[in-house]
Amino acid sequence: MSGSNIRRSMPLFPMGIVMQLTELTARQIRYYEEHQLITPARTDGNRRLYSLNDIDILLEIKELIEQGVNLAGIKKIFTVKQEATLSALAPEMQKDKGKPELTDSELRKLLRSELIHNNKNRPSLRQGDMSRFFH
Repeated sequence: MSGSNIRRSMPLFPMGIVMQLTELTARQIRYYEEHQLITPARTDGNRRLYSLNDIDILLEIKELIEQGVNLAGIKKIFTVKQEATLSALAPEMQKDKGKPELTDSELRKLLRSELIHNNKNRPSLRQGDMSRFFH
């Protein structure tokens, strides 16, 4: 882990600062924690402390909600993103080497579009792309 990654993951910010930075309420932030989208550190006095990475996640959640994605969709996007990261760390586990790889951003846009405009009568066009994340 590089120095900048270590700094980004350091729990430094109390709830009040995070609320100002994200323009989310304490209730919203706790709700996302309950759904395991973020996991802030706790002080000895059990107060939450958030890292820059936590703040980035909260801002991404806020953006997705503003675009009409529900919590289930957000969880799916984060799961795919996490699986993509794990796959990138272990390239020997990827089976479809001949296919062009989608970036996280491209895959997120495609998934978001499908979640918003989902047609229940046909399977997802992304099934083939997503299969590489689930072995």
